[in-house]
Amino acid sequence: MLRCLNLAALTDEELQLLVGEDRAVGLLPEISRARLDGRAVAGPPVHEHLTFERLEERAWGSTPEQARSLGALHAAMLAQGAEFHGTFYLPVISEVRHLRAYTLEPDTTAALRWSETPESARTGRAYLQLMTWLRDRASGVACVRTTGSPTLSSPSLSEEIDQHHHPDASPAELLALHRGYVLRHGRGQKLGADADWTRAWQASHALNLNAWVRRGLLIDAPVCAPDPVPRPAAP
Repeated sequence: MLRCLNLAALTDEELQLLVGEDRAVGLLPEISRARLDGRAVAGPPVHEHLTFERLEERAWGSTPEQARSLGALHAAMLAQGAEFHGTFYLPVISEVRHLRAYTLEPDTTAALRWSETPESARTGRAYLQLMTWLRDRASGVACVRTTGSPTLSSPSLSEEIDQHHHPDASPAELLALHRGYVLRHGRGQKLGADADWTRAWQASHALNLNAWVRRGLLIDAPVCAPDPVPRPAAP
């Protein structure tokens, strides 16, 4: 049995962020009836585990503009001292499926995200995500995530993830902001000797799944809806 997102359990804002304003307007009559009837509306599938498929390096970018942006962001990350771990394809998420992975000492994992087949202008832009897991969860926060994504995440992330959104920040600015947010909570967990960057994203995905289950956002369904999601919340 598949697990799908329950569109009827989303807030109106989350629905609009998830599918776009025009599609949300078209879905709202059905969503409203389902809410009144207390029934679910099956959305796209939500997978328990992320899958990272390593890709051979090549010239990336669906357009010349995107290719230039990817090259500039990659160079900027290396200039900040990031260690590059390769390019990967994430088949179980929606649309923004390409990722270049980095780690920055002593405690930060980074991802350069984009789509080679963007379906809308808002998903055609490459962006960076930074994440640090905390040594102490006394504040109720497990990790800090700072993103340059042009849109907010939907569904909302776990309350244990302290996310900050800076779509116009440069890589250097984003990293400085991220380190400041981490300091608010204490200290980050140092990266292991093997620097397995995938564990951080898998763990944050698990936090989100648990939060979505508590909210009733996930349902078991024999068939999920065709994927309408322009951009997922995770990784």
